[in-house]
Amino acid sequence: MRGLKPDVQRNEVGFVKQIVIGLGLCLLGFGLAQPFTVKDSRGQTVTVRSIERIVSLNGVTTEILFALGVGDRVVGRDTSSYYPASVNKLPTVGYQFQLNVEGILSLRPTLVLGREDVRPPTVFDQLTAAGVTVVRVPDKPSLEGAKEKIRTIAAAVGRVERGEELVRRLERDLLVLRSKQRQATTRKQLKGIFLYLRGTNVTYVCGQGSNPVGMMELAGIANAAKGIQNCQQMTAEAVIAAQPDVIVVFTAGLESIGGLEGLRKLPGVMQTPAGQNGRVVAIDDLYLGGFGPRAGRAALDLFVGAYERSGLYIAGAQE
Repeated sequence: MRGLKPDVQRNEVGFVKQIVIGLGLCLLGFGLAQPFTVKDSRGQTVTVRSIERIVSLNGVTTEILFALGVGDRVVGRDTSSYYPASVNKLPTVGYQFQLNVEGILSLRPTLVLGREDVRPPTVFDQLTAAGVTVVRVPDKPSLEGAKEKIRTIAAAVGRVERGEELVRRLERDLLVLRSKQRQATTRKQLKGIFLYLRGTNVTYVCGQGSNPVGMMELAGIANAAKGIQNCQQMTAEAVIAAQPDVIVVFTAGLESIGGLEGLRKLPGVMQTPAGQNGRVVAIDDLYLGGFGPRAGRAALDLFVGAYERSGLYIAGAQE
């Protein structure tokens, strides 16, 4: 550019800058477009070529996607996805166990994530046949399961480092819980029972293998519903046999039966120490049962309600 007039030099420099910026944006675009690989819940490797339009079929999956910073790529959700509050403006594709493939495809997804046990069970196969990339997310009711879930979703959307940050935050929350447990004034381990309630006609006792019971155990509450796998119809005999010190319920479930007084009217409840003492912990569905990034705080809330409070304790779902 030596020998050129100043205004010509400026124009040439500006032109070169534009080329450099353009090349940088192109390279950035190629970086974002490069495929990500992830092992799904079946141990199979899935190649994700685009995260431009994501549909999430599970509440905690949606929560993790937003926590990873890709919430702006989510274009659809199932009805169990209501956290954070901003997801509620997104279109829904039905409940994760009552899905409609046509509704999902209408959102033109490039990536669909959900639990292995979605229903109908043919949903994932139909989506794959339609050319949509599907990632089956693991859902184990344990601390390690929560970490695996976060890492799987993070790998699927190319946010591995951010995923590790979420895992470290979860571990820090658990350190607070462990400290609380060591300082507890009572050394007796409480026995708890989890009741899934949706009105007086939908009442279940949940045991081993269910997420709420896994959270109870993480909080240091022994599972009183021995011999029950997942969730079974609630009977007076099962509740009385459990003899729980504390009853754990979803907040919405407790409201659906008329609160604490309604709970005490359910078969067998008043024949237990928890029923007689009104010792109940109510906690948000997704917060308690999700085993996601907030699992440590949820377990801490559950511990506080069981060990440090008396009567009815309604735990808050923290941000």
